[in-house]
Amino acid sequence: MKTLIIYDSHYGNTEKIASAIAKALSPSKALGEGGGEVKILRPAQAKVSDLISLDLLVVGSPTHGGWPTPAIRKFLNEIPDGALKNIKVAAFDTRFSKMDQGIGIRLLIRILSFAASKIAEALKDKGGDLKVEGEGFIVEGKEGPIKQGELERAAEWAKNLL
Repeated sequence: MKTLIIYDSHYGNTEKIASAIAKALSPSKALGEGGGEVKILRPAQAKVSDLISLDLLVVGSPTHGGWPTPAIRKFLNEIPDGALKNIKVAAFDTRFSKMDQGIGIRLLIRILSFAASKIAEALKDKGGDLKVEGEGFIVEGKEGPIKQGELERAAEWAKNLL
């Protein structure tokens, strides 16, 4: 299985989640498990030609004001219509826990949502076959760290993509 993970990260948290997903999708061949080629790129490194002959595209971003980062939005906008036909796609984001916020912020979150749903919609619009709903992984505070157990949860989520 040929997989490409595109992610953006400001404080390293989304990068850690992307790495956990990559490890789960390409287990050690020494263990006799499946998996395949997994490539991880930042949006500025990715080219449309990287999408050729992919089996799975996973895109992740921190959530900023309910949206993915500008670099992820630019990457998604540059994908030609229909370019993801017959490619499984998935989306994730890093976010803070809305349950830890006051009512005003929770209402704002309800209106704005999170980056993963917007990424997933963009991938579907480009022809991708969305296998699972976009997923959010919790970061404590603006700069982190990642909440305990989230890296393991990211690996479990990734296994559902196979």
